[in-house]
Amino acid sequence: MIHQWHSAGLRLSALDENKLTEITVAQKRIGLLKRNGNVYAFTALCPHASAPLCTGWVDPLGRIVCPEHKYRFDPANGRNTTGEGYKLFTYPTELRNDEIFVGILAPANS
Repeated sequence: MIHQWHSAGLRLSALDENKLTEITVAQKRIGLLKRNGNVYAFTALCPHASAPLCTGWVDPLGRIVCPEHKYRFDPANGRNTTGEGYKLFTYPTELRNDEIFVGILAPANS
């Protein structure tokens, strides 16, 4: 898989720990979460009913909690940890001099 790297327009130091933040990158709504010095990127809408995940919260185990039905997702791999079977799409991230970059899959013909 080839990713095109896009600046998130934010520095890691600007994100609050365990706070969900929504951004737009490459015309995609993406959520960011800083936890234990790592930054995770994921699609900003719940895969179940498209609720905006960044209006939810992070539970004590670091899982993203959907505000609508309380489904929980692991931000590292998108796995649904409450058993409903949905998977949250995640994106790779890179830090470059404290600036956050998000990897978006490149189109197949590029």
